[in-house]
Parts: sequence; structure tokens; C-alpha cells
Amino acid sequence: MKAYGSGDKTGRAAAYAGAVSVSRKRLGFPLGRAAPASVHGAGLIVAVQGVAALVVAVVLLVRALGGADQRVVSGFGTAGWFALVAGAVLAAGCALLAGRRWGRGLAVFAELLLLPVAYYLTVGSHRAPIGIPVAVMALAVLALLFSPAAIRWAAGADQPGAASSAKPGPDRR
Repeated sequence: MKAYGSGDKTGRAAAYAGAVSVSRKRLGFPLGRAAPASVHGAGLIVAVQGVAALVVAVVLLVRALGGADQRVVSGFGTAGWFALVAGAVLAAGCALLAGRRWGRGLAVFAELLLLPVAYYLTVGSHRAPIGIPVAVMALAVLALLFSPAAIRWAAGADQPGAASSAKPGPDRR
């Protein structure tokens, strides 16, 4: 038996590649067809939204620690709420980027919640330069997630066999 480091270079490279490669099944990614480009695009936008919300949470926390006025709104509570929502939105974006179907529901829910926020920013707060891009982004994500290819992907049309109550075990869609 040869020690690691001895022998030809192609053999070592193949051994190393085999040792560090990880199958899609082992990572928990779906074994069927990969998610369509529309789902990946939506996942990217949703992940960026999650990161932006985390940045807002950090800014709110820093302001609260710095002694900002908290008579009207609790900076700590608002920062905590933003961190919680940001974590869910970021997880949904990462799930969509990884081709996981469960991220679609969270992403759709988050975008539907953003639409009234965008409306209030545009009409109620008279901040159209902020509200209109938020609305366009939310509508774009919804359009991507409800595209025909994304609907087929979410329905599991790429999975072998149909879902049935007669099959033992959970449906792994």
C-alpha cells in the first residue's frame, strides 16, 4: 500500500477529488432536474433582501446601544424583529438558490408582505423613490416564482412517479 504523497500525480489528484467531492444527495439537494433559472434569479433577489434586512437590524441595534431616543419605538425590539424576519428571508433565498422547494413558500409570503409596505412608502409616506423600487422588486420575484417553469418545478413534475397516499414514507419533493 502506497502512502499518501507517493505515486503518480494523476492518482493523487483523483484520490483527493474523490475524498472532497460531495454528492447532491448527501447534501440534501433534490435528485431530479435542477431548479429553473427563474427560481435561481428569484432566490438571488430574496437572498439580497435578507442581507439588507440584516444590515437594517444591525444599524437599529447600534443606534439603540448608542442611546437613540426609544420613547416611541424600541430600537432593541425592532432590531430583534428585523433579525428574525431577515433570517427567514435569507434562508428562503438560500433555499431557492440551492434548488429547495420549501424556500418558495417563504419567499412568496415575504414578497406579498412587501407589497403593502411599498404602497405605504409610495403613497402614505410620500417616498416614491424608495417605494416604487421595492414594489418592482417584489413583483419581479413573484413573477419569477409564478413563471410556468417555476410552477412545474414547484409541483415536482421532474420527480419520478406521482405522489400517492399508497406509497410508504414521506414525499421527498
